[in-house]
Amino acid sequence: MTEPAGGEQRRRGYVTYREGGEGYFEKRMLRRHARVWSLWALGVGAVISGDFFGWNFGLAYGFGGLLVATIVITIMYFGLCYSIAEMSPALPHTGGAYSFSRSAMGPWGGFTTGVAETIEYVVTPAVIVAGIGFYMQSISNDLFGGSPPLWVWWLVFYAIFVALNFVGIEATLRFTVFITFASLAILAIFYIGAIPNLDFDRWAIGDQGWFPDGIPGIFYALPFAIWFYLAIEELPLAAEESHDPKRDIPKGTIYGLLTLIVTGFLILFLNAGIAPGSEALSESGEPLNDGLKTIFGEGTATSLLALIAVTGLVASFHTIIYAYGRNIFSLSRAGYYPHFLSVTHGRRNTPYVALLLGAVIGFFLALLLDQATTREWLGGNVGAALLTMAVFGAVISYFMQTLSFILLRRRLPDIERPYRSPVGEWGAFIASVIALISLISLFWNADYRPGVVGVAIFYAIAIAYFAIAGRHRLVLSPEEEFAVTRGVHGHPEREGYGVTEREELRPGTAPAGR
Repeated sequence: MTEPAGGEQRRRGYVTYREGGEGYFEKRMLRRHARVWSLWALGVGAVISGDFFGWNFGLAYGFGGLLVATIVITIMYFGLCYSIAEMSPALPHTGGAYSFSRSAMGPWGGFTTGVAETIEYVVTPAVIVAGIGFYMQSISNDLFGGSPPLWVWWLVFYAIFVALNFVGIEATLRFTVFITFASLAILAIFYIGAIPNLDFDRWAIGDQGWFPDGIPGIFYALPFAIWFYLAIEELPLAAEESHDPKRDIPKGTIYGLLTLIVTGFLILFLNAGIAPGSEALSESGEPLNDGLKTIFGEGTATSLLALIAVTGLVASFHTIIYAYGRNIFSLSRAGYYPHFLSVTHGRRNTPYVALLLGAVIGFFLALLLDQATTREWLGGNVGAALLTMAVFGAVISYFMQTLSFILLRRRLPDIERPYRSPVGEWGAFIASVIALISLISLFWNADYRPGVVGVAIFYAIAIAYFAIAGRHRLVLSPEEEFAVTRGVHGHPEREGYGVTEREELRPGTAPAGR
């Protein structure tokens, strides 16, 4: 049975909870496997493609514009990641961002945050697979004198990595560790090879200067600077698959962020600082491959090295497929999305329905945007257009998560916090302001505005669905239990699932619809 039984329904404020029914949670089980370094690899692997593709579109606004934007965005991620490092062990649920906002701001806060994160994680693999297609097409042309259409590469890679995520959490994380280290090794080879070829003034600055668009250029470059870090915040989604989420997720998050700061700034300076330079890279679908050709020259050896370099894109593609699977799973398990989306495979304990749905949406979205740019319905290119759409969902979720951090500190001061953010509420506040500024910047660029408006319309439709129907179909999942009992229940690592369906709310707890 994939839908809750028609048993007891309880109205709490403006939402209605239904009993999960016999076997509801048993059909929605995950398996614990992750530890610190596999979580570190999950976080780094999710983001590492940003060093291989996507960041370079920000060079259209000058190296200086992108550099300053990257510094600003790095500050935002420090505030965000330290906030997440405190909240995730305190609320150790697969819901992650949705869970934080649900406990801080009620069901509306949880849903609006969760949908924004769904947009981010479903669109991001579409961005990455576009980059994979560009790399594979170039490599295939060099090696074989021809290539299948881009959409064929997209279909092949979606099929492979949805299947790998279906196999189980053990295979997912083992492959994640391997592919993350392989990606870092390729970057190390590039860094070493780039240094003797570095001519910063000529290639990074060039004729356009540091700030060809002035201060507005920094504003325009913000979405592309986010690509150096986008998805590091996915680690809380692994809470119910971690052996010790209260210890491991904070460490994995902060270690991962520090790793990405180093790799991101190195690629910004070294990739832009060698031929073909900032202007050419600003329109490239394969910036690292362009740099490898400068270092090693044209030919089969460089093409084979570029083929290995695709590992960076594959690492993020694979791990963010994991992320959207868990995000959709948690929102469906709680009833915000249709319940059948959270069913897991009986033996493998993987949310296969959610994995398939996200892949279908991502593939057709990439296909739609490719046609729009080819037919000049949309400016720029498909990769950059998808990137801005993914960032739309990301920055909304960032704002909501940092706001949730501040509210949880004030509204639930007594819940257990195994880790406390060293930057506190001020760090979260600064991050929330930068996230809002980044959201505004998305609508400023006319080339990509249609795609951003389109995803904003989808966001509004999702909110309307919740207002009309979704709010009456909720189930007391761990995220919901924690919220309605103010942290008394909702700790799946020690008490299982559905506790508050078997007993009344304890006296003095807040209503779920708060």
